[in-house]
Amino acid sequence: MNEIQLPVDVEFHEDVGLLVYRPRGLMNEASVNKVVKIIEDLEANLEEPFHRFFDTLGHDDVELNFRYVIQISLHRRLVYAGRPSIKSAILATDSTIVHYAKLHAVLTQGSPINVRIFTNRDQAAKWLGVPVELLASEASHHQ
Repeated sequence: MNEIQLPVDVEFHEDVGLLVYRPRGLMNEASVNKVVKIIEDLEANLEEPFHRFFDTLGHDDVELNFRYVIQISLHRRLVYAGRPSIKSAILATDSTIVHYAKLHAVLTQGSPINVRIFTNRDQAAKWLGVPVELLASEASHHQ
């Protein structure tokens, strides 16, 4: 894990096997590609599987399309095939993000990637089996 430099909006809690991603600003192909690359780098370097938590509440705009979401979802499904099951929790309230997250969840059904969308952190933490404090927003982390 030491070889991978994580950006400020990504945390990795190796002790509980959890990646936390809290992006800000625009959600677009570049931001999604960035986190997918981080996930794939971690998958290549770690022996143990890990869950993911995506806090999309910091996004203030979305520039994605169906074609890209389908492409990245199928890519992840293929790349992660045959690996241990993991949970991917997406915290979202923006209707466009929820819509794309649901599409991602449908496209990864039947694969080891189990995607669920949540509107509150407590439910996501319970499903992931981690303390809600690990999912807390950046603002509450720095208080």
